[in-house]
Amino acid sequence: MSDRAQTNPTNSNSPSRTPGPASSAPVRVAVVGAGYWGINHVRSFARLPGCELVAVCEPDEKSRKRAADLAPGARLMDDYDQLLRDPSIEAVVLATPAILHASQASAALSAGKHVLCEKPMALTTADATALCEQAERSGRVFLVGHLMLYHAAVLRLRQMIQAGDIGDVYYLYGLRVNLGRLRTDENAMWSLGPHDVSMILYLLDQMPVTVAARGQSYLQPGIEDVVFVNLAFGDGKMAHIQVSWLDPRKERRLTVVGSQRMVEFDDAHPNEKLRIYDKGFGYKNGRPPEFTQYGEYLTVRQGDIHIPHIDLPEPLAVECRHFIDCIRTGTPPRTGAREGLRVVQVLAAAQRSLAQQGAPVAV
Repeated sequence: MSDRAQTNPTNSNSPSRTPGPASSAPVRVAVVGAGYWGINHVRSFARLPGCELVAVCEPDEKSRKRAADLAPGARLMDDYDQLLRDPSIEAVVLATPAILHASQASAALSAGKHVLCEKPMALTTADATALCEQAERSGRVFLVGHLMLYHAAVLRLRQMIQAGDIGDVYYLYGLRVNLGRLRTDENAMWSLGPHDVSMILYLLDQMPVTVAARGQSYLQPGIEDVVFVNLAFGDGKMAHIQVSWLDPRKERRLTVVGSQRMVEFDDAHPNEKLRIYDKGFGYKNGRPPEFTQYGEYLTVRQGDIHIPHIDLPEPLAVECRHFIDCIRTGTPPRTGAREGLRVVQVLAAAQRSLAQQGAPVAV
């Protein structure tokens, strides 16, 4: 997400490509927000075959200058409403503060644009639900920027789970911490948590039954900078997420513990993204134990650590290319509005739990 861009919802309609058979004409894209994260969208779409970055909307002059260096052919704008009235723009990429996502995305859909909206798609379940329904009625592509679901290592991990390579999944835990970058419009859970929540829902292919969260606001009153979230699933699986802007190290890890193997996804490691641990407990003689003799039958299995080779294209480039492909072919996006809504539902339940000092809340 980036620095704030102006928005005034509009009901104006403009011609836009309807998803369908592939067309040879490039998709005309505008990026809204060219700050901390949005500048990466500018870079990616400026280089992406099959599309033309025609405009960048950003109120900050320094950010516009940086965008111009990356995309010299794009028009520079500072008025979102003016951008939506432009019939030459087919798709809008929203890399703006989360508090603006719901209103800006709704306005873009009303203007007939395809939308790539950064995470989270909204800050309330009501806004996310309304936006989801609008997206489905619009006939336009709506993609939520859950970046980790375009990461090759996460896709490999999902394949392993679905193939039964790690046995039955017992539990997962995610760690996403660093020192800064502080935000004032959302807490650490809403800023960092969508990554881990989206991965957990994607890997387990189910929603939690209850969510419990506790956090503290050490740096800014009323904005939690440290949050611990627990997710309980109906089949007994559980997941834990720790997010923080107040930590001595930058860590981005997700660990999956199964009955046969354990896997660690470490996105902060430059090369070794997945580590597969052939470790666990086994039964002696291959027989289940009698209740009174449980300890005598269990043995610890200490196997090898396997680091698979994985081709690692940049996840953002994969996500942006997928967005363009969906527009050109009519393919439903991997991270569409419904997937974005589920993530918001989990985070909203966690927010209610935060307000109740960690009491479990139904999703």
